[in-house]
Amino acid sequence: MSKAGPIVIIEDDEDDREIFEKIVRELEIPNQIKGFPETNAAFDYLCATRDRPFIIFCDINLPGKNGLDFKRMIDKDPELRKKSIPFLFFSTQANQQDVNEAYTQMIVQGFFKKGNDYNEMKAMLKTIFAYWECCKHPNA
Repeated sequence: MSKAGPIVIIEDDEDDREIFEKIVRELEIPNQIKGFPETNAAFDYLCATRDRPFIIFCDINLPGKNGLDFKRMIDKDPELRKKSIPFLFFSTQANQQDVNEAYTQMIVQGFFKKGNDYNEMKAMLKTIFAYWECCKHPNA
């Protein structure tokens, strides 16, 4: 993990991606944001890039492969696993079955339900970024 690397967000709702980026900028987080509307493009980027992403935020409900399928793809790829990029689910949906599956069948560092309003989402993202800025990590 490179704390200066790009923040990757996989979110099919363009408005949600724009809100996410606006909040990140308001929080004065300088990292580049790489946004993807679906998992195949995000996976291709992660496999091909020389960037060292800081963190991945992924929605659950996505066109094509959903977020859970995407995380399974990452976990099965030895090179991506070596990168040890923190992976968080960040979704409007957070049913208990998906949460259980994420924590028991794959490697995730968090599962967050998006806030109901802008300020709630901003507070949540502030907490997430503060945690990862302080956290020690194998790829730091």
